Amino acid sequence: MTLDPYELAEWAAEVLAKRIGRVPHLAAVVLGSGWQDAAARLGRTETELSTGELPAFSRPTVAGHEGAIRSVDVGGRRVLVLLGRVHLYEGRSPAEVVHPIRVAVLAGCPVVVLTNAAGGLDPAMHRGQAVLIRDQINLTGASPLSGPPPPKKYGPRFVDLTGLYSAELRDLAREVDPSLTEGVYAGLAGPQYETPAEIAMLHGAGAQLVGMSTTLEAIAARHLGAAVLGVSLVTNHAAGVTHAPIDHVEVLEAGAAAAPALARLIAGFVGRL
Repeated sequence: MTLDPYELAEWAAEVLAKRIGRVPHLAAVVLGSGWQDAAARLGRTETELSTGELPAFSRPTVAGHEGAIRSVDVGGRRVLVLLGRVHLYEGRSPAEVVHPIRVAVLAGCPVVVLTNAAGGLDPAMHRGQAVLIRDQINLTGASPLSGPPPPKKYGPRFVDLTGLYSAELRDLAREVDPSLTEGVYAGLAGPQYETPAEIAMLHGAGAQLVGMSTTLEAIAARHLGAAVLGVSLVTNHAAGVTHAPIDHVEVLEAGAAAAPALARLIAGFVGRL
């Protein structure tokens, strides 16, 4: 008999809790492309597991995504750090994409911090800039809530996404860095980068950031009752904003250069929870 996604998440959450000693964690932090170099700067790692040691986790296949989970002491507060994620464009289902988020929330994390690398649609944005996600446009054509209805204890799948990204959490982040700006994140399936015409369309729809992750994870976290903070690292201007080519190596290089500032932001945010 095949377990449904929620049963799989419950099973993995129980295994995770046993492996990390059932220590309360204030937040789960997903470090996306460009954010990996910030991991070692967050705090002291107490426990690290490969995601392959936990039930139903898919192994990332993209450079810059390690496939590991750490229990990290950040100034005396425990945080669950997920190094990397899987994407729809890797051939994964929506349930596989959001499985780590469901596991983290069911393991007791009341806050989910989703980070990513993004193209900036605003010419004023610069490489290495962190931008808070105010709202999102899900253009992946997928939802983690499609399919059979969730078990009754998780509530209906018709979740209200008003205030999907917590204004209160964004205020806490701005206490760390008052210069942080906000933007709307458009999530596409990828893996190809967007065309200039697609970027023009997204700009007209109100987006300032574009990427290939995050939107499904935010929906899944919200459905389970977690508060969500989203932070994009602008690694390049989106297609057509300038004439510069776009390359994944550029994404990783921008993250490495910004790692100290990104780590300070996340650590300072955690200290205010």
